[in-house]
Formats: sequence, structure tokens, C-alpha cells
Amino acid sequence: MSGPRDQTPAVQVRGLVSRFGDHLVHDGLDLTVERGEIFGLVGGSGAGKSVLLNTVIDLKEPDGGSVEVLGVDVHRAPEHERLDLERRWGVLFQSGALFSSLSVRDNVAAPLYEHTRLSRRQIAAVADLKLALVGLEPSAGALRPAELSGGMRKRAGLARALALDPELLFLDEPTAGLDPIGAEGFDSLIKDLRDALGLTVFMITHDLDSLYALCDRVGVIADKRIAAVGTLAELERSDHPWIREYFLGPRGRAAAKGAA
Repeated sequence: MSGPRDQTPAVQVRGLVSRFGDHLVHDGLDLTVERGEIFGLVGGSGAGKSVLLNTVIDLKEPDGGSVEVLGVDVHRAPEHERLDLERRWGVLFQSGALFSSLSVRDNVAAPLYEHTRLSRRQIAAVADLKLALVGLEPSAGALRPAELSGGMRKRAGLARALALDPELLFLDEPTAGLDPIGAEGFDSLIKDLRDALGLTVFMITHDLDSLYALCDRVGVIADKRIAAVGTLAELERSDHPWIREYFLGPRGRAAAKGAA
């Protein structure tokens, strides 16, 4: 890709304020995610990671500040621009968020029915292609989500997130609930898809192994703002107490050693 539009950040958050009643979650938070990178977001419980993601993907209105995704102001752009923008990103929620009453194939097909004018036969073919892309056998398409293992449900959710060929992929705790082998396989899949499809990936995770295996840069939410952004090597040199405990504690050292 080329051209000035392509040089804009994938995600740019400026001065974000988020509240729930009297509870202040974010207070002047700034964040930039560059195109083509795998960006990880970490923070303690209640730090506001999911609130930030929901604000970026237009599920929550900010109480202050601005959010731009792929050069579009998410909360101020005209409705037709926002709808077009939603076609340019895909989201994998932590639970997979699959429709339990639909087959796996129909789950993947749902965005295609909503946003395209393809025929039913074409949509079914694209859905099968996306399932194959994430490593699921054709037979999985006829199953219901309840008939899948946790790892297969994650992959089915990922196939749905990729249905419209997005430029930007949001992942919310993608390896949560997976065993170590399943988590490692999912990490490899994400990296391969980024490289093959030229995706930008914005990932919330607490999985240190995933951070070290995947991320070009990591942002840390603490004290209601982004306390630090950098490569893992840069964050390991931080003097922030939470960052030091997180990355230089026993689990962090083990993940770093395993990635070396």
C-alpha cells in the first residue's frame, strides 16, 4: 500500500477520558498503534483495558478526548463513514461471541450477509475459505459452537473476524482458557496471518508467552493512562513498579527465556 492515507496510524487515541458514574477509568490517555504491527496492551485488573477496546471499536462513547481508527474519527464521523470503517476491522472477543443457534459456517457468514451483496453460494464458499485459513477442517462448518473445543471456538471466532478481509484485527485475550499447546498454536496462527495478509493487530492479553512470541510493541495501562509503550526489551528496563513486577517477576523471566 502507498499514499498519504496509508501513513496515518492504525489507531490514535488522544486525551481519552472514560467514566462510569463517579468512577474515573481513563484520565487523558494517549495511544498510537502503527500500521502493520502487532501491538499488545497489558495492565492490572480494573485498569481499563476492555473499556479502551470498547471505546476504540465504538461500543462505548468517550467522556472526553478523541479516537481515530484508520484515519477516521470513530465517534464524530458521519454514520456512513463509521459503517464503512466497521468493514475494515475485525474483532475476536474473549469468549468468541459466536451465535449458539447457528452453525459455525453460518457464524462466519453473518458479516457477509450484513455487509455484502454476494449470493448464498458465494457467501458459503467465502465462509469455508475463512475456516480453512484459520486451520479448521471443512467438517467443522456444519457443527454448532457447543460441539467445538475451546481452541476450535477461538479459531471459528477468528474466521468470522476475518470474513470481510479487514485491515485491522482486534483481539481480546485471544489465548485465555487455552492449554499451553493450544495457546502456542494460536499465537503462531496470528503471526502467520499478520505476515500473509498484512494485518495490523491490536491485542489485549495477560499472557506473557503471547507477548514475547508476537508483539512488536506493548503498551501498559497504569494510573488511568498509558504508563509506557515500547518493545519488550525497553519495558524490561522501566523503573515503573508495576511494569517491573510484571515483566521481571518469575513468570515474566520464564516467558522471556522461552522466547529467546
